[in-house]
Amino acid sequence: MENVLMIDTVGQYSALNNNETLHPLINLVDLSKADPRENRKSYYGFYAVFLKEIKCGDLHYGCNYYDYEEGTMVFVGPGQVIGVENNGEMYQPKGKALVFHPDLLKGSSLGRQIASYNFFSYEVHEALHLSEVERKIIFDCYEKIAYELQRGIDKHSKMLIVSNIELLLNYCIRFYDRQFITRENANKGVLQKFEELLNGYFSSDKPALIGLPSVAYCADQLNLSANYFGDLIKKETGKSAQEYIQLKIMDTAKEMVFDRSKSVSEIAYQLGYKYPQHFTRSFKQHVGCTPNEYRNLN
Repeated sequence: MENVLMIDTVGQYSALNNNETLHPLINLVDLSKADPRENRKSYYGFYAVFLKEIKCGDLHYGCNYYDYEEGTMVFVGPGQVIGVENNGEMYQPKGKALVFHPDLLKGSSLGRQIASYNFFSYEVHEALHLSEVERKIIFDCYEKIAYELQRGIDKHSKMLIVSNIELLLNYCIRFYDRQFITRENANKGVLQKFEELLNGYFSSDKPALIGLPSVAYCADQLNLSANYFGDLIKKETGKSAQEYIQLKIMDTAKEMVFDRSKSVSEIAYQLGYKYPQHFTRSFKQHVGCTPNEYRNLN
């Protein structure tokens, strides 16, 4: 991975930022202790939860740049690459980073559920913006974890540390729910664009060329990560993005079925189905009868 700094362990990340490693699998890193550094991209082999304490535009993820305000949280999962805008300048890292290796979670309920925390795969422009009260709650969780790390390891340490990480992440779910609500107007704009995207898709030759629209395709067209997009649609409509797409497909199909100049197979291919029998099965599941039966009702 060219020009990417590989950081595989918590110890490596701690040393990079001039912090003592208190536990090989987890640390709460004070980024202000780090030396000023050049902009570069870094690969993370662990989970990282960043809390920016001052306005500081020093994070870059994928192809997107984001200027983080005070009280902004960014989540990175193992295997992701984040970095800084490649402008040749030096910068001073600021804020706190909770970093923990997946091995810490093994055998715990959080380890079994960590994949359900979708925000670890959100894009940078989908970061969590905290209120002052929320920021204090996050700091409280950080302080509890720091206390456990500083007092030394005993038989209770792992349980308490992992429990506090889980508490922190669950608060972040709540705060993201609040953010979806407080940004309701923007969310409705996304929903409208989603509807327009689907309308345009089915009025073009794209279904026949590339098949049924996927959640990932729609999210990409709307410049959102698939997980953030899915969570937003669920909050706004009560349906998953896949369910919403499927309903749109069926609404379009019901209109097309009335065109008796086309066979059911032709309609299936025009909608993007690879096999007509899959279309017939899906239609009957959602509508309650086959396309031919529906056609003959009118």
